[in-house]
Amino acid sequence: MNIQIHSQAKVSKDQSQLFLLTKKDKAASLGFSKEELAYLTKKQAAGDEYILINRLNSLVFVQYTDEWAKKPEATQLENYRQLGAKICVALNAHLYTSVFLGSANTQLLAVAEGIALSNYQFLKYKSGKKKANSLEKIGLATDAKTKNTLSELQIVVDAVYQARTWVNEPQSYLDAVVFAKEMKAMAVAAGLKCEVLNKKQIEALKMGGLLAVNKGSIIPPTFTIMEHKPKNAKNKKPLVLVGKGVVYDTGGLSLKPTPNSMDTMKCDMAGGAAVSSAICAIAKLNLPYHVIALVPATDNRPGENAYTPGDVVTMYDGQTVEVLNTDAEGRMLLGDALAYAKKYDPQLVLDFATLTGAAAAAIGSFGTVCMGTADEKTKAHLKECGNLVHERLVEFPFWDDYANLIKSDLADMKNIGGPVGGAITAGKFLEKYTNYPWMHFDIAGPAYLNSADSYRGKQGTGVGVRLLVEFVKQLSK
Repeated sequence: MNIQIHSQAKVSKDQSQLFLLTKKDKAASLGFSKEELAYLTKKQAAGDEYILINRLNSLVFVQYTDEWAKKPEATQLENYRQLGAKICVALNAHLYTSVFLGSANTQLLAVAEGIALSNYQFLKYKSGKKKANSLEKIGLATDAKTKNTLSELQIVVDAVYQARTWVNEPQSYLDAVVFAKEMKAMAVAAGLKCEVLNKKQIEALKMGGLLAVNKGSIIPPTFTIMEHKPKNAKNKKPLVLVGKGVVYDTGGLSLKPTPNSMDTMKCDMAGGAAVSSAICAIAKLNLPYHVIALVPATDNRPGENAYTPGDVVTMYDGQTVEVLNTDAEGRMLLGDALAYAKKYDPQLVLDFATLTGAAAAAIGSFGTVCMGTADEKTKAHLKECGNLVHERLVEFPFWDDYANLIKSDLADMKNIGGPVGGAITAGKFLEKYTNYPWMHFDIAGPAYLNSADSYRGKQGTGVGVRLLVEFVKQLSK
């Protein structure tokens, strides 16, 4: 169920509401009863900055923001989103259907975003009585300048919901063919040009990496191409987004252990979910920027005529790869897609993938590992956007020394390095398929969570969507 973020003139009778206050504000003028004012004074004296008042027919949330105002903008925005998450939990616990936040501004839009993202549920496979959240609407008062911001926020929230849902879908439903079909339907609805290449077309293109991984599956691979090309585009060369679309990863013949590994590998297409959801949001927002998204998709299984450790694979661009581990499959798909991106003569290419356990081990779920060849200005801009939406980026070193670790005696390269720098050697592998400015984002840590984390929720998080939309939004200004 998608939540509605809508324009509302004022709080309605018996509706829950939020007050953002400073310690200098006079709460007595805001309609609180004597008992409520006494309670606020008592809680404030105890050092509480977040106070919940239960009026039995509604909830009133009070947040004192004095300390927040001293923080950097990105930290402030995250504090407001986190507040939204707490508000969402309370509203659903008390079975309320709506909340009024006040006059739309930057802070309250962040609160609304936190509430909306926290309200996501995936109940498709719940039988019997589903415990659906009660919350349905978030109201904000708007004027001519802020009314459009509500619809913009709604578009971004819906895109994150879509990415999360795809990540949460089991492979028994969301195989490569269904994933491509759903991406195309979403793209067409957003006004995008979309083409899905089938197995014969992929074979004709000689995409050896994608085909090699697919050899163990009875489901054919797909390669989805989406394009947003507005007439008033500000960029002469396109921004290309590439997303890993491994709908399920057993590790192939290099079989993963099941506990805490293979059991969550339906999430291995989170990169594809992120870039496809983001480009559709970009189109719906009518951002004047030429963007293309590429999603190679398959599952990785040990059946049929599965590719094996020791195989040599010829990639789309003619380079050869000695396969030493079939569980290093994501880079095989991405190598083909990154080489294919050369045909667009791109301004910049960004790829998103749940690529390595090394990235997750290094920084956990708190951020995304990144690396690449883009200029320092672009890197700084991406990091700035990541901070603003709290999808923070940690840049790893990208020294050529790491490329030595994937040299092969048999082929142009091997698909794994040694026991160190696993996230970086994966990046150096991908670099060999690029001849343009490029950044790689390893989202293995934050893409899927085993326990709830504020507004990111549990399981699929949709990480990457908000970062990409913010980045393109700023480029479009």
